[in-house]
Amino acid sequence: MMRAVIPESDLPLFTAASRKFLTISELNELVKGTLESHLDALWLQGEISNFRVPPSGHCYFTLKDDKSQISAVMFRRQGMRLRFTPENGMAVLCFGRVSLYSVRGDLQFYVDDMEPQGQGALYLAFEQLKIKLAAEGLFAPERKRALPFLPRSIGIVTSDRGAALHDLLRIIGDRFRDRRIVIRPVMVQGEGAAREIAEGITDLNRFGEIDVIIVGRGGGSLEDLWAFNEEIVARAIYASQVPIISAVGHEIDFTIADFVADHRAPTPTAAAEMVLPRKADLLEQVSVLDDQLLRSMELKLETSREAYRGLAKRLADPRRKLRENQQRLDELSVDLLRRFQERLRQFRERLAKDTGRLSALSPLAVLDRGYSITHKLPEEQIVKDAASLNIGDRLRITFAAGKSLCRVEGKE
Repeated sequence: MMRAVIPESDLPLFTAASRKFLTISELNELVKGTLESHLDALWLQGEISNFRVPPSGHCYFTLKDDKSQISAVMFRRQGMRLRFTPENGMAVLCFGRVSLYSVRGDLQFYVDDMEPQGQGALYLAFEQLKIKLAAEGLFAPERKRALPFLPRSIGIVTSDRGAALHDLLRIIGDRFRDRRIVIRPVMVQGEGAAREIAEGITDLNRFGEIDVIIVGRGGGSLEDLWAFNEEIVARAIYASQVPIISAVGHEIDFTIADFVADHRAPTPTAAAEMVLPRKADLLEQVSVLDDQLLRSMELKLETSREAYRGLAKRLADPRRKLRENQQRLDELSVDLLRRFQERLRQFRERLAKDTGRLSALSPLAVLDRGYSITHKLPEEQIVKDAASLNIGDRLRITFAAGKSLCRVEGKE
């Protein structure tokens, strides 16, 4: 009997005797292990969309190009290391691994690190934070305070091992040795540096008796200076009750701290020169002002002397003026007496003329010429007509010299 031989390639995958089934979970784990063993570390280039951050702090988003997309997740621990904030539409480079979320069978890319494509992550983070804080008013010019003149106590927040502190102490000591300096040493770069700087600013404010605070460090790369670009430092500077000078890096370096601080110094050395003038310069300035004041006083005195001399010339001797006034009074008295006598003479002449005219008109003058005036008694009426008389009427006759009483005995 012939037995047909079936080629092994034509046998079914599972024979009845050796049939084996995979569960969905086993399949997903198998796929997951295969993916992670072959795609455990790689860079992906794509655009972010559907970006969201739930309360857990993990970042969920989609990475896509013009043809395909893949779900991505960045866990909270990795996300906290980012210097910038991912946004929808942002082109990024993501480093991580491809795996399968076995619960749902979803293919996902697990991101360990991310950089913005076309510009550095630090630069993007700098610009994002700058826009955010500017919108909140932390850079507003009207809130910036003037520096105190000759502060008695100066606070410094910087590393106690850097050259910046040495330069600050040297310049301040050269200018005013009697100034009180309170140093709050902090880390100025590396992990945790930003928090230390913010705490240092807060501590000096809490300490009190500080007139001005210098916050800064020497030069370095953008990464070295990054602690001064952190939001926590910016908000600590904004909350300070004491005016703050930001002195970070070199003249070409700009940080977020520079924009928030009341004043920016291009270098720590410049900050020391800004906070305190040179004592020798002040003394020289005082000397110049003193000379100017003396010259001004001398000029004022000379002007006053000239004015006094002019007034003295215009002011005569009061005794001479008194004698002149006495003489003038005598002259006026004589003139007044002469005028009075002349006026009196004129009045006498006028009175004599008026008296003559009155005498001529007086009835007494008529009596002098032999005439008389007869009054009827008791009415005292002047008798002008004999017809008005009756026999027996009593009369009084006035003569030029004397009077007589008579009675009418007859009339004609």
